[in-house]
Amino acid sequence: MKKTLLLILVSVISFAQTTTTTPFNTKEEGDAFRLWVNQNYPEYANQIKLGIKGSFTNSYILKAYEKYGEDYNKLTHTPPKKTNVVSIGKQIDKKMIKQHVAVLASDAFQGREVGEPGEEMAAQYIANYFSKIGIPPYKNNTYFQDFNLIKRKFKNINFEISGRQYEINKDFFSFPMYSPTIIKSNDILFLGYGIESKKYNDYQQDVGGRVIMILQGEPKDENGNYILSGSKKKSPKRSWKDKLKTAKKNKVKAVIFISENYESDYSTFKHRIEHDALNLLIKEDQIPFFYVNKEITKKVLGKNKINKFINKISKTKNTLIKTVNRKISIATKNNEKIITGKNVLGYIEGSDPELKDEIIIITAHYDHIGIIDGKVHNGADDNASGTAGLLEVAAAFQLAKKLGLEFKRSILCMPVSAEEKGLLGSYYYAEKPEYPLSQTITNLNMDMVGRPDKNHPGNENYIYVIGSDKLSTDLHNTSEFANSKYVNMELDYTYNEPGDPNRFYYRSDHYNFAKNNIPSIFYFSGLNEDYHKHTDTMEKLSYKKIESLTKLVFYTAWELSNAEKRPIVDKINDFD
Repeated sequence: MKKTLLLILVSVISFAQTTTTTPFNTKEEGDAFRLWVNQNYPEYANQIKLGIKGSFTNSYILKAYEKYGEDYNKLTHTPPKKTNVVSIGKQIDKKMIKQHVAVLASDAFQGREVGEPGEEMAAQYIANYFSKIGIPPYKNNTYFQDFNLIKRKFKNINFEISGRQYEINKDFFSFPMYSPTIIKSNDILFLGYGIESKKYNDYQQDVGGRVIMILQGEPKDENGNYILSGSKKKSPKRSWKDKLKTAKKNKVKAVIFISENYESDYSTFKHRIEHDALNLLIKEDQIPFFYVNKEITKKVLGKNKINKFINKISKTKNTLIKTVNRKISIATKNNEKIITGKNVLGYIEGSDPELKDEIIIITAHYDHIGIIDGKVHNGADDNASGTAGLLEVAAAFQLAKKLGLEFKRSILCMPVSAEEKGLLGSYYYAEKPEYPLSQTITNLNMDMVGRPDKNHPGNENYIYVIGSDKLSTDLHNTSEFANSKYVNMELDYTYNEPGDPNRFYYRSDHYNFAKNNIPSIFYFSGLNEDYHKHTDTMEKLSYKKIESLTKLVFYTAWELSNAEKRPIVDKINDFD
């Protein structure tokens, strides 16, 4: 009798176990929940031995779901009582945004450096969320657009002028944005500021194959005004990147920058100097370049020559070119390997049979700078804040679609990677678009949107708007209209000025769309004291601020999606 009862009991237990309904349909869904539990309740996950990957039906995950499943399910937006665009926008909530930031900016994600496990985890988290809210993979059962990068680090640099050897980082510095190279020349060409423009031009002769030495910044006249602008406004042509671009166009062999303050310049570029450089395999290398200290400058040009050169340029408002007979020999060797980055694509198709082929791309970079000096750089503001907002824009559009609220044009929500390495993920997409750029009508980009800056202390209701009027009056007007109709944030155009010395217009992912003549907006909260430091953590963010900006982006995209015409490109971009 006892034996019979025991058998019955075992059978009942077995039946109960086999008929337990799992809340997940796929392993990917289960892994998304596993990751969520590990990020939010790590002690509990450790207690029950719940890893971040595994079966989606075993007792570990079911036990965790029994305890936290209700909270997890709240991440999926519930339908509002009224189905209209305003009610959909109201579903965007700071609690959801904070939840995303908590995961993306956690120590477990190791600072989300491209090519490292943390980036992979972040990409998977984003893809899992797209899946959870009902956005299907965009092609071949994947959300990922992979791109290959070459990772470089200097193995050795031999730097010699007139027989004297100089020491890297002490006397000069560079970072390996170029292939291993050997440079030999019997002379060095001093070429002013290395600027080419209509008002001032250092490239008045053929410099192909030459090693040039140039000043930092841009020339001033005797009244202290910049020659290029005729005023106190600085020109984008003063930037080191622009000068290298110009030098490459003119087939220069190598560029030597005269460092005005070597220690300060080293500090500015410290992260680039001390860490591996990345470049896309499809993108051409930079030409070799070097920042040199005062000792090398004196060796090449002579003592007290720099001030005389600067004064002469100021007086004449014209270049000063001088060939210096100094033998130079440079040889660089690199350690190199190929790594993979990921853009994550969440495509939500529009309702209009004709207009759905036109696309609004919404971007935010999800990568950051990883672990430096043993400290995780969490990148809460830069740019878990923008990524979290983007995820909720995607959720709002997908909810609208689910409820039958039509929007005509399609939406591509695309978190991109390798922004911190030179806007490489967005560059790759612009070169290898999954949807034609000719059909891409606008890019809206969120980057560092979570903290009031020193110009707006305690203000949670402002945002810097950059680029809205650079290409299209229509886009600017739509942006203003959407804000006044739905959100009423304070739109600050300080950094939209052509002469912005910070050059923010050129420093985030929208730029790769703008330079392809796609009207773009960059939303930005400004820099703060924790920029690119390990102290950029989630408790310092204003989630109300991110919520307001996310709503603005959603409503702006909504108006663009349903507009009678796409934004007309009626302006010439001020890329100079």
